[in-house]
Amino acid sequence: MLDLKGIYKWVNAGNNRTFLLKDINLTINEGEFVSIMGPSGSGKSTLLNIIGMLDDFNEGEYYFLHESVHKLKEKQRSDLYKRYIGFVFQAYHLIDELTVYENIETPLIYQGVKSAERKALVADILDRFQIVGKKDLFPTQLSGGQQQLVGIARALIGKPKLLLADEPTGNLNSAQGEVIMQLFNELNKEGVTIIQVTHSEKNAAYGSRIINLLDGMVQK
Repeated sequence: MLDLKGIYKWVNAGNNRTFLLKDINLTINEGEFVSIMGPSGSGKSTLLNIIGMLDDFNEGEYYFLHESVHKLKEKQRSDLYKRYIGFVFQAYHLIDELTVYENIETPLIYQGVKSAERKALVADILDRFQIVGKKDLFPTQLSGGQQQLVGIARALIGKPKLLLADEPTGNLNSAQGEVIMQLFNELNKEGVTIIQVTHSEKNAAYGSRIINLLDGMVQK
């Protein structure tokens, strides 16, 4: 599904170059559930953002579904992201001015899905996540666990092939976290490829493969 070859990312401060990622070579196959682990500052979120096309890199090649991402213009990358990738953030990133329903519907509007189809898709996912009763509430009226569920529903509404999750249970209690991880497990069984960044050994164990990062490098 995706291939990273010799990926480097750095920031320059004066004459000093600080490497965030060094020589990352990584292949993720369709249908995998991969956990990325490592201490704070090891480059986990940077790597996830590059895979999710939210961040650029300085050197290397990135192939996604046979497209050369490193050669694409920003608009083409953005279109690729919207079509195939869902992103779940630790900080939820819900839009406070929109209701639960409107937050979940937003990606479909970007994709140009017609109104009747949007209604059906949103109704379906509200039902699946058992948040029908919350659809007219605003994010600030929800608990952390409910906000994260809405964030995941929004990430999934466009039926992405790849779901990226950055510390998806970081702000949740253990029971809420368990619900989220079980949900990821189900989605993976349905064929969604998942890459999660996590500090939790327990959450990482849900994955079929664990990648350890240290100082911006994959540990063999």
